[in-house]
Amino acid sequence: MKALFITAPGEIVLREKLQPNPLPGEVLLKIARAGYCGSDLSTFRGINPLVSYPRIPGHELSGTIVEVADGVPAEWSIGTEVLVMPYSNCGRCSACQQGRANCCRNNQTLGVQRDGGLCEYLTVPWQKLMKAEGLSLAELAFVEPLTVGFHAVDRGRVRQSDTVVVLGCGAIGLGAIAGAAARGARVVAADLDDQKLELARLSGASVTINSGQASLHEELQALTGGEGPEVIIEAIGSAATFQAAVKESCFAGRVVYIGYAKAPVEYETKAFVQKELDIMGSRNAGVTDFKNVIELLRSGNFPVTRSITKTVPLSAAPDAMREWDTFPLQFTKIQISF
Repeated sequence: MKALFITAPGEIVLREKLQPNPLPGEVLLKIARAGYCGSDLSTFRGINPLVSYPRIPGHELSGTIVEVADGVPAEWSIGTEVLVMPYSNCGRCSACQQGRANCCRNNQTLGVQRDGGLCEYLTVPWQKLMKAEGLSLAELAFVEPLTVGFHAVDRGRVRQSDTVVVLGCGAIGLGAIAGAAARGARVVAADLDDQKLELARLSGASVTINSGQASLHEELQALTGGEGPEVIIEAIGSAATFQAAVKESCFAGRVVYIGYAKAPVEYETKAFVQKELDIMGSRNAGVTDFKNVIELLRSGNFPVTRSITKTVPLSAAPDAMREWDTFPLQFTKIQISF
């Protein structure tokens, strides 16, 4: 079968690879769609600290079951269209023992710590599959990135009475916007790109701020009567936005970080104590997040088609990655169609 390999920073190629055979408890998927994630771009750029080379990227996946091994329940039959929950968990570490398998100490995400799904066939334990009747294969592959934003909303304990600011309107930020809007919060989206801000409005943001053209601080102060927002979700991963989240949050506010900062971040820590902030990380997503996103997409209240900037065949996947690397602000989501 054909598979996409990132062999070293800046090097991406298609190669032949043996097609896998499912072990007991596994199914063989014929991959239909795979989305490029920001972690894949970081791998290509050589700045993903969790990756070794060579690596097959890809964890935003949909496909069709083409083979079923022993030990798989009958509901997972040949021909069933599914999406993949791409995380593993050990069941033993402190996170797993607390029921938070999404941040398992020993997690291995497809395409990051282990080879992913940008290949024609993939074996998957049946427990990591999910059905979503009524969704297209493109929509199925779009579920996972949105769940990451939904999980951040849950971490931030977002309520209907909150003003929630989402910094960054890429696919993950759009998930946070949609998740907060689903809880009835007033959602403010901030980005440098007007096209992404338009997607933010379609995803549920009631206010948008182009922070390259207006002062984020002044806009948020005006919107909140000088108090600052109750929740800020950082979905960019820059030192400036990490700092802004703490600065702009209200007293007794909640800050949720999804992105990895690309460099060490310096803080004036007085705000941590003076404001008594809750500062939280958010990693991956849980089963409930997947179910909630599926219901969102079934409702038709999310602009999936407009959020997929480009769809290319597997043969064009290397060039699509190079183009994304060169013009990162031009893309919200690239999907590979098999």
